[in-house]
Amino acid sequence: MKTNNLLLLADAYKYSHHALYYPGTEKIYSYLESRGGMFDETVFYGLQYFLKEYLQGETFTRADVDAAEQLMEQVFGRKGVFKRENFDYILNKHGGRLPVRIKAVPEGMAVPVRQVLMTIENTDPNCYWLTNFLETLLMQVWYPSTVATLSYQVRKVVKRYYDETVDAEAHGGIDFVLNDFGFRGVSSVESAGLGGSAHLLSFMGSDTVYASVFAQQYYNADKVYGLSVPATEHSIMTLLGQGGEEKVFDHVLNAYPDGILSCVSDSYDVFNAVTNLWGGVFKDRILARNGRLVVRPDSGDPVMTLKTIFQLLFEKFGFTVNSKGYRVLPPQIRVIQGDGVDYDSIQTIYEALKKDGISAENLVLGMGGALLQKVNRDTQKFALKCSYAEVDGRPVMVQKSPKEMDENGNLVQSFKTSKAGRLKLVRDSAGFRTVAEGAEAGLPDILETVFENGEIKKEYTFASIRNQA
Repeated sequence: MKTNNLLLLADAYKYSHHALYYPGTEKIYSYLESRGGMFDETVFYGLQYFLKEYLQGETFTRADVDAAEQLMEQVFGRKGVFKRENFDYILNKHGGRLPVRIKAVPEGMAVPVRQVLMTIENTDPNCYWLTNFLETLLMQVWYPSTVATLSYQVRKVVKRYYDETVDAEAHGGIDFVLNDFGFRGVSSVESAGLGGSAHLLSFMGSDTVYASVFAQQYYNADKVYGLSVPATEHSIMTLLGQGGEEKVFDHVLNAYPDGILSCVSDSYDVFNAVTNLWGGVFKDRILARNGRLVVRPDSGDPVMTLKTIFQLLFEKFGFTVNSKGYRVLPPQIRVIQGDGVDYDSIQTIYEALKKDGISAENLVLGMGGALLQKVNRDTQKFALKCSYAEVDGRPVMVQKSPKEMDENGNLVQSFKTSKAGRLKLVRDSAGFRTVAEGAEAGLPDILETVFENGEIKKEYTFASIRNQA
């Protein structure tokens, strides 16, 4: 049995729906949206991967149907729930190509929440059950979209502090402020590719090498977008014990005598390392380097640790004051914070530095699990719901509109209320709006057909997605 048998990539209850849809159902049309969440807009990204990897061309074989039938009879403990005739029909009539049409917003586009991002519908009336059968797999676009959104929002925060505290000529450094350290913290290699490449839409600093491979393989990236630098870890810095720390510092400076070198410095006492080693024994070598040493603390309260380290570095290495009135270290020395970094702490850190008169350009960031793993489908409240159907040739506007109790015991309309009808996303001077498909004739539909009957109809390059983002 192939582990990627498409017929086994759905929630179990989906296999029973062919019999549960009302008799005469011929069309199911569903849409994807972000219903709200942590941010008020969502960057759409990752659909092309799922189309290429799972849905294009002949998606399954007779052997896959046999394997699925055998397994699903065990799952349900009886025959008949898994209806192999449905899948045999697709094989015989469509050559294993899925008779569905998918429209979506351009990848990389930031769209306000509660707007349609994607629609899917069956193109063969006998395959009405297929539309939402694919929900389980296609819903996973929430993950790269959420990481892309998070990274995009962090960039907005960084840019705000750069605008306030950094001279314009140094703004090119923003591309490398947030570095992806998250590969080891994700749940799978697939997640590293999806999430890591999503981060690269907004930044170029990354230790997730597979993210660049992924972008090339699925998005025709024209170059490597995830860039990194030589850097130490604690196994290197502690190899000679505390008494040998100075020898190790000397060695790592000799190993990479020029260019950027990042060095974790808190193995024993980061403040001693900054004051007596980097700022003492090795100060002249650092200032003479054709490159930059980046000091990395890796423990303690981020704000208090950084404020203390910067004060020590200013005392030892000196500083200039930029045109906006903020202190800047010599270009040969900088700091990277990679511990305890998330969206909230980034704002707290930069605000604290600003209050201390420290320019944002002195600091870069590393973000691991909080970037690629500390998100879920509810971070942006993704949902896929049916909004239109055809039953016995008759169009039906489909909508859920639940009531719920608020914290005061009042009956209110749920935020889970869905949209009805065939949908169109338009944009005018007032912004984005989801309207009925036939409405707003003067405004083009932003949704584009990206997949139809087994073929990818619209393909995006990684460069075009970055430009969109």
